[in-house]
Amino acid sequence: MAELKRDINLTLLMLYGLGTILGAGIYVLTGVVAAHAGDQTPLAFFLAAIVAAPTAYTFGVLSSRYPRSAGPAAYVHAAFKRQWLASITGAFVVLVGIVSAATIARGFVGYLQVFITVPDAWVIALLVCALTAIAIYGIVESVTAAAVITLIEILGLLLVIYGGLSFESPRSVDLLPDTGMINWSGVLAGTFLAFYAFIGFEDIVTMAEETRSPEKNVPYAILGALLIATLLYFLVTYLAIRTVPLNVLANHDAPMSLIVEQHGLFSPKLLAAISMLAVVNGALVQIIMASRVIYGVARMYKDSHPLGHVWQSTRTPGNATLLTGTVILVLALLLDVEALASITSIITLLIFTVINLALCRIQGTPKSPLMLIPWFGMVLCLALLVASIG
Repeated sequence: MAELKRDINLTLLMLYGLGTILGAGIYVLTGVVAAHAGDQTPLAFFLAAIVAAPTAYTFGVLSSRYPRSAGPAAYVHAAFKRQWLASITGAFVVLVGIVSAATIARGFVGYLQVFITVPDAWVIALLVCALTAIAIYGIVESVTAAAVITLIEILGLLLVIYGGLSFESPRSVDLLPDTGMINWSGVLAGTFLAFYAFIGFEDIVTMAEETRSPEKNVPYAILGALLIATLLYFLVTYLAIRTVPLNVLANHDAPMSLIVEQHGLFSPKLLAAISMLAVVNGALVQIIMASRVIYGVARMYKDSHPLGHVWQSTRTPGNATLLTGTVILVLALLLDVEALASITSIITLLIFTVINLALCRIQGTPKSPLMLIPWFGMVLCLALLVASIG
């Protein structure tokens, strides 16, 4: 039976994860988060990064011990020795990837409207089908394409930051809200949605069987992607709320184009084009991730399972990728961006809680401060989940 091709290096892997984070977050959700958090939008993104950081550490530790495509499912199986629990975890991870890609596909439509008006359903269908074909074609080609687009995404955000720093804003921004619960409730609601913008670092672990020296490179890639994303998110959102009136930002489908249009240094169509690439990149990475988890879980059950089959011609899990693309297309046509992002955040917080618990169980009684990190991550994830529901 054909095996996956191990050709990905550290740089490609980090850009792969960073592309997911940026494409799924800052280019799509800035206005949605601002509608809840207001002037404290940068704080909401920063708090979301704090919630994500301990779990990123947990994924790094587990990926170095169990470098498997099944990722979280493999970790849960190693910790609890229950196949059914590992399968449920894998199903939830796949669901997150699928719903996230559907969210991103809908976000693509908003930026395309800057150039041309086309029926949403046609745009979404063509986009998902094209990305599914790319994901099947080859992993090196797919990840290299994702890395190149990620660099373009970063360039777009740097243009936004440069323009924002050059813009003489008529309004000041209070980053810290009052102590009243009304303001903090808005910040927490924004943090819950902004947390979705950090989803992506965990996708890196599913590439372990296609990465060189995964025990070392996967943890480094997770750390690098999260740090770069946090810095860019904070700067961009701070300059966004200085540049654009909140009521306008909160109701706009293409926030990056709106920001550069406001400060006038660059054409909004330039940022719209970059944003479209960012959105495409995020969706591509989610398709790759979800298909790898389906492949990995199928192989955990049975080597000859149809979804665990690697196509000889492309050395990719073609059957799993086709299934992933089909479900993404259906969801993208049925649900809107905020609903999809909320669903993704809830499921991801549940997964992160279980993964932190898995490392706690594998490590046993904490004997050093580092061993307390997964406990801290589990508490933070549960707290944000409860706060969002409440």
